[in-house]
Amino acid sequence: MSDEADGREYPERPLVGVGIVLIREGRILLVKRAFEPAAGKWSIPGGLVETGETLAAAGARECEEETGLKVQVLELINAFDMIDLDDEGRARYHYVLVDFLARPVGGEETQNEEVLELKWVTYDEAKELDLTKTARKALAELFGAGIT
Repeated sequence: MSDEADGREYPERPLVGVGIVLIREGRILLVKRAFEPAAGKWSIPGGLVETGETLAAAGARECEEETGLKVQVLELINAFDMIDLDDEGRARYHYVLVDFLARPVGGEETQNEEVLELKWVTYDEAKELDLTKTARKALAELFGAGIT
């Protein structure tokens, strides 16, 4: 689905998104994004909040859709803006993002069409990957400023 068709590109108002930092045995689950605004970059699982859905429920749903894993949301990590301006200064993408820490509680690891690859990594390994700015921010909140 194109960004224009679903209203993500040049939105009328900011979109609310959620991300999940999923940790298992000291490793973080990262996904390689298939679509813009972060195609080809590594990120944490997540997506948009649906009407009538809580932030935590949206995070759990998005994580399961993208990775096949059911999660227990543990705590809020951060909330921030992600604004990508075009050459004319217009907001091409504008998200209000809320990230949560979670742990896996079931399911089987798979990926949907939004994900090119899944990878469990240590924090040090994550620092070496081509991460999205928002994933760097979430991981820095948990593990320290050294990831930026």
